[in-house]
Amino acid sequence: MGEQEITNFKLGERESVAASDALPLAEEYALQSAGAAFHALADTMPQMVWSTLPDGSHDYYNARWYEFTGVPFGSTDGEGWAGMFHEDDQPGAWERWRHSLATGEPYEVEYRLRHRSGEYRWMIGRALPILNDDGEIQRWIGTCTDIEEQKRTALQNEILSQELSHRIKNIFAIISGLVSLTARTSEAFAETAKELLGRISALGRAHEFVRPHSEKSRPFVKDATLLTLLATIFESYPAYSDGRLVITGSDVDIDSRAATPIALIFHELATNAMKYGALATENGRVALEVEQTDSEVEFSWTESGVKLDRDAGAEPGFGSRLIDMAIRQQLGGSFERQWNPDGLTLKMRVKRSRLHTV
Repeated sequence: MGEQEITNFKLGERESVAASDALPLAEEYALQSAGAAFHALADTMPQMVWSTLPDGSHDYYNARWYEFTGVPFGSTDGEGWAGMFHEDDQPGAWERWRHSLATGEPYEVEYRLRHRSGEYRWMIGRALPILNDDGEIQRWIGTCTDIEEQKRTALQNEILSQELSHRIKNIFAIISGLVSLTARTSEAFAETAKELLGRISALGRAHEFVRPHSEKSRPFVKDATLLTLLATIFESYPAYSDGRLVITGSDVDIDSRAATPIALIFHELATNAMKYGALATENGRVALEVEQTDSEVEFSWTESGVKLDRDAGAEPGFGSRLIDMAIRQQLGGSFERQWNPDGLTLKMRVKRSRLHTV
């Protein structure tokens, strides 16, 4: 290197340079990434490490790359790397890589890389740009990390979850069949059976809404949110399609743990409104408003257009006890009933954390 003396280089940072003629900055970065110290460090990494010039042309791979791929040294320089990835993954990888080169944004993509055995394994590829003092990209440093086992585990869990969910769905069908059979053989049980089947149906719709789906089994919904779950519960009620049962307000995410009590609560309220409340008359209306704070979600269920008997609710029936249990015990909330001249308002407050676990 003649009169030049280069000491203590760190990647992306010049510690000291003493030379009769200072190296151009671009050459310094090239020297840093190509130097023996950087190579030794990269070869100790468990991931495959690579680097490229500012235009994206690959000029370095560590030992892990060649051990995994089994390709000759230097054969994947330039754009030769692209052929190492599964052909189905190449368009997406190229698109993201070109976007990063154009914008300087970090690069991250999942793709399948061909092992020296000929099999493909899932990788997550990441890269960050190395910038000079003027913010110009001098080099990209990237890694490939093997995630094949994580992918296999995730797939197995998904299959298991779908199978378990399918079995639960079958249990709902079996229980409904047993209830219906019992009702046909016992006239005294017929009315109770009708109510019970309604509750089972509500639970089934809630389960179908939040259960894991494959692409084929997935219903035409929507994300698992509170308002879409409520719409799923109410869609079997004529008053909802007629516009006499209206949902307004803010939306929140909901998980499977909360879907069951929510389905039971609002199935009971809608059924009671159809039998005894506002939806039992042509002029009756129900408005459900949802509001949220940082810690709570409040439901206001307002029935109007009907004169209700306050004494009818003095002794809580099974449905009322079911609502009380769902709100207080399962959702960690409270509720109160307000009687109005032309109906009633039921205000329910539940913990937001009970609706969706982050």
